[in-house]
Amino acid sequence: MALDDLSTGTSSWRFTRRGLVRIVGAGGVAAALGGAVAACSGDGGGSGDSGSGASGGASGDAADPVAIVTNLPEGDEPVAVDTQVQVEAQNGTLSGVALTTADGAEVAGEMREGGISWAAGSLLDPGATYTLTVQATGDGGDASTERSFTTVDLSLDELTYPSIAPLADEEVGVGMPVVVRFDLAVTDHATYEQHMRVTSEPAQEGSWHWFDDHEVRWRPREYWQPGTAVTVDVDVKSLPAGGGIYGQESRTVAFTIGRSVIHRVDATTHTLTSVVDGATARTMPISAGKPGFETRSGIKVIMEKFREKTMDAATTGIEPGDPDYYNIEDVQYALRVTTSGEFLHAAPWSAGSQGVANVSHGCVGMATDDARWVFENSRRGDVVEVTGTDRQMTLENGWGDWNATPEAYAEGSAL
Repeated sequence: MALDDLSTGTSSWRFTRRGLVRIVGAGGVAAALGGAVAACSGDGGGSGDSGSGASGGASGDAADPVAIVTNLPEGDEPVAVDTQVQVEAQNGTLSGVALTTADGAEVAGEMREGGISWAAGSLLDPGATYTLTVQATGDGGDASTERSFTTVDLSLDELTYPSIAPLADEEVGVGMPVVVRFDLAVTDHATYEQHMRVTSEPAQEGSWHWFDDHEVRWRPREYWQPGTAVTVDVDVKSLPAGGGIYGQESRTVAFTIGRSVIHRVDATTHTLTSVVDGATARTMPISAGKPGFETRSGIKVIMEKFREKTMDAATTGIEPGDPDYYNIEDVQYALRVTTSGEFLHAAPWSAGSQGVANVSHGCVGMATDDARWVFENSRRGDVVEVTGTDRQMTLENGWGDWNATPEAYAEGSAL
């Protein structure tokens, strides 16, 4: 999580939807933070030396005593989970800061400004107990403090969990988008997008696109380069999602891009041409969707693979009794490319039409041997490019992310 610097001098700071920002004010840090600050020093309940006997400058004035300031609220009220614990030394520097959980695990943090301030590297877990231990030193002596506190407890109805595709260590095709789906709605898209990162080697530019309050995806400007290593960081633990919802946990997923596989379907010539790493590997006769059920033209991405699958027209809105109703068990070598029900699959029942006519209900059917070859040489994220029909693919129907220019896709970002 990107954390801004803690303010000093006559500045104060505030946690906003865009993180911690500096606010210039007339008072010092303690005055600016008001009731949200607990100031501790050696002579104010800490265990350290207040420095009352320290020597000052040539005039003989005593140096100002060292004080420790935190952003933890006073009293015993539970601390909000979206608190980023901050510590600052006044009239000195921090010599040690430890934020530990009840089981003794230390929360990572960063010392800043030459030791004047410290900030935790993550927000707090709900319903947890922490202990903050701080030591500081300066010309005015030493100061220390130790404080235990608990955080607000949250139920699962107040925590949204991020599911991520691809899976960890999965090898996917060059068209695979990064898909992050939250089980509870995220209405503060901008804050969440600021805490999600996609990095790759080699680096490839891209953008997030929010489809709704539950799903956001990322795609590069062009198809991934084969062999790319990708890391997705969704750093949203305890981050406010809006509406009283917070991130349940942060997650990191790494995956790789395999070879380039692009299946090109031409519904006019009734052919499927598979291009592997830029070279034509196989051309096969197919039958696409018939009039009224045309296969959608555009760019699709393989979402799922099924060695066998029952295909029931009722899942597409065609009920039993309709002349177009079908229910076919054990369809072989099926590759899903839309959520509306389009697949590439074996269709031995349409062998007489393959290469000649389009007779399906929108799927791309082919001979069993051809379907087996396509199945065995495809993975999730491989691309299916369809041409030859007036029915267009959309971004929302499956992983249709490529059916927009990079500029139009980026308009779906919250930033």
